[in-house]
Amino acid sequence: MAAILYAADPPEARRRVSLDALDAIHHRPSGQTHLVCEPIPQILEALAAGPADAAGIVARLAIAHEFDPADAATIIAARLAELEAIGLLWRV
Repeated sequence: MAAILYAADPPEARRRVSLDALDAIHHRPSGQTHLVCEPIPQILEALAAGPADAAGIVARLAIAHEFDPADAATIIAARLAELEAIGLLWRV
């Protein structure tokens, strides 16, 4: 079974404002603003390099952040589903 690839709008389609532990992300194409926490902004930043599957996103995040990739895979997969549900990314 092929891995599911995800893509997101380019960074200029979003405006991010940090609010302590939360970030407000305004998605310009939809006009919606979302309150999110880590690792949502980091996932969107990782997708700025182009479409990727969950493992690819974990690998991109591991370059800039220290974490256990085994634990991260489950967390990233859950966050990808949430991001897809709110329209900040989609399957390619």
